[in-house]
This record gives sequence, structure tokens and C-alpha cells, in this order.
Amino acid sequence: MKGVDRRFLALASAHAVSTYGNYLNLIALGLFSYEITGTAFGVGAVMALRLGAGFLAGLAAGALSARAGRRTVMICTDLAQGAAMAVLALWAVDTPLWLLAGAVVVLGAGNTWFNVSLRSAIPVMVGQESRVRANGLLVATRSLATVLGFASAAPVIGYGGFAVAFAINGASFAVSAAAVLMLRPRTDDTGPQPPAAPGDRGEAASPHGEVRGPRLRRAAAGVPLLLFGMILLRGVDALASASHNVALPVVANATHPDQPAVAMTRFWTAWAVGTVLAHLVLRRSRREAAWGERAFAVGTCAMSLSFVAAFLGLPAFVAAVAALSAGFADGWTEIVYTSRLQAVPDRQRSRLFGLSATAEQSGFALGTVAAAAALETFAAPAVVAAFHGAAMCGALTLLLCTVGRRGAREPQSPKSGADGKDGGAHGAPTGANTQPGA
Repeated sequence: MKGVDRRFLALASAHAVSTYGNYLNLIALGLFSYEITGTAFGVGAVMALRLGAGFLAGLAAGALSARAGRRTVMICTDLAQGAAMAVLALWAVDTPLWLLAGAVVVLGAGNTWFNVSLRSAIPVMVGQESRVRANGLLVATRSLATVLGFASAAPVIGYGGFAVAFAINGASFAVSAAAVLMLRPRTDDTGPQPPAAPGDRGEAASPHGEVRGPRLRRAAAGVPLLLFGMILLRGVDALASASHNVALPVVANATHPDQPAVAMTRFWTAWAVGTVLAHLVLRRSRREAAWGERAFAVGTCAMSLSFVAAFLGLPAFVAAVAALSAGFADGWTEIVYTSRLQAVPDRQRSRLFGLSATAEQSGFALGTVAAAAALETFAAPAVVAAFHGAAMCGALTLLLCTVGRRGAREPQSPKSGADGKDGGAHGAPTGANTQPGA
């Protein structure tokens, strides 16, 4: 298959709808948590509970996808999250704390399991040769949905209250689940898998090939060092990203006290335009085979520099250009990183994406707490510069490790079952029911 077909486009559009609901709910749930708990500590505890659920879910994501099938995981997690939001919508007037805690656990774990299944299934859906375009499409639609979710949160909550915001989010999950159910994408490769490369496993394995030991060690076992370095850098990048997410409301209120929401929307809109541009550029490139650790490290450096520049108090137009540049680098690194992890054999893919989700969740959680504490003492530009400086150091370290190594280039991965000879990206051949990857 030479490109992304209409069925995948429909699936990506449905996923964008649920992403819109998620970012609308991100603001609504934060405000709602403050109303229920009455303290900033309570809001932080709710966020920590959600991130903690996502962290633990990442450790089990690979095993869950392998046993239940990726498509089944996608449908069930969407339905579970939709049900959780429906319950919150019905109980929005007088919600007990235990119900709120249960809902955020479902949201945290469900979001991680869905995304791991989706990202690991892309090569099966569209073929290895089209995965970069598919990843770019997901990044672009998600970015636009992010901006729309943030921008519409205030009017939706203002006019309809928390119940309406939660109901919209629940409906968005229903749209996503219905799309996966009706389109029936082929998400699991049932063909023969190539044997693991010599030396890939560093732990004792069971007769069935499962690594024994603690869950985190099992998840990391057998991952090549450069690839493991990418995952670690992704976690550091998430920690750095937490700093500008926490600092942006502070800066917006300080520089635009009358309209902080407008300033934030302007920033995220420029960022979203940048991610879309990254997708348009990468989809036209013919150097896909060369993308890997080096491209990811360079993109991370560019992204960190751009985010730091956006917080330096520059004129509005220059700051918007910096945000656009940050978005471009953000989209670039997301597409390159996801495509690189998707190049591994299908049986290892879910485990890698689960490990990546764990690194990202833990990095963002730690970054959120540390950045919030640092902002109590230091100015926002200094905090953002320090956190993104750590990401740059990690990126430069990874870049140095790739110097002179041909192995730093992306390996030519085996064709997955969707190369156009077995029913196409979403064809429903014999193994189409062998489940989900969203």
C-alpha cells in the first residue's frame, strides 16, 4: 500500500474527536477536582492518581494487547472511559470523592492502553512503508483537536457546566469506539515473526519467550541500547514539557491579566500549526529509512530551544514564531520517534510502546510537581530553560552515541501484513478478528 486509505482517515478523524473531548475534559476535570476537594493539593492528588494509573497501565500494556488483541483493547478502553464520563456527568452536582478517584483511574489507564494499542498497530493497519504518513496524520489531527478542546472549554463549562463537558467527552469516546467497531481495522499481525536478533535478550526467558523478573525489568529486557536511549530521552522530554505546561498559565496571567485564556489559545494555536507543517514536510520526504535516533535527538534539541525562546518575553509575533517552531519540532520528534519504534517486529512493538508510555507518564508527573515547586521561587523563563536544558543534554548525549554508528539509522523493518497483498490497511481477511491496535 502506497498511502493512507480512507478507512484509516476515518479512524484518525474519530480518534481526533475523542482527543478533542480529552482536552476539553482536561480543563473541566481540573476545575471540577478543585470544586470537589477544595484545595490545590487535592487537584494535584487527583492528577497524580491519573498519571499513576497511566504509569502502571504502561507496564501491563504489552501483555494486555498480546492476550486480548489490540482492537479489543481499543474498543473496551473507549467504552470504559465513556462510561466513566457518563457517570461523572450524572453525578456532577454532588460527586463523592471516591467516584471522582475511580473515574480518573479509568481515564488514566484507559488512555494509556488505547494509545499503546493504536501506535503499535499502525504498521499492520497501513503497512510499514506508509506508517510515517499515518503517524503524521494522527499528530496533525490530534494537535488541531487539542487547540479546539482548550479553546472551547471556557464557553462549554460557562454555559453548560461540568455535566455538559463530561457528557461531551463521554460522547467523544463513543464516537471513537463506534469507528473502531464498524471499520474493523486489522491491528494484529498473524504472519510468521522473524527471530529475535542475537544478544537482544539480556534476561532469562521462559520456554515461551517471556522474560522473567520484575515487571519493569521484563518490559525493558532485550531493548537495544540506542532504542532504550530514545525511550529514556522521551521520558526526559516529557519532564521538560511539563515545565512549559505549568508555566504557561503563570506567564499568560502575568502578561495578559485581562485575557489570559486568549494568550494561551494563541500560543497553542501557533504550536498546532507547527505540528501540521511537520506532518506536511515529512510526508513528502523520501528519506524515511534514514530517520531514527539522530533525527529524534536533533528534533528534541530544536524543540527545547524553541520552547525556551517562546518564554523569553519576546514581542508577540516573534513569540508566536517560536511557538510555531516548537510545534514543528514537537511534531517532527513525535512522528520520527513513533515510526522508529514501529520498525521493530510486531511481537515486540506493544511492549516497547508500553515501556515508552511508562517513561512519558513518569517524566510528566515528576516534571509537573518539580516545575510547580520551582515556580514558587524562580521566574518562569528560568524554570522552562532549566527543564528544557536537561532535555537538550539528554539529546546531545544520544546524538554523541550515534556518531560513527551505522546502526543509528532506522533498520529496514519486516513488512507487516498490510503491504497491499493481504487485504490492505483495514482489510478484514481471515485474521482481522485477531484484534486491536489503536
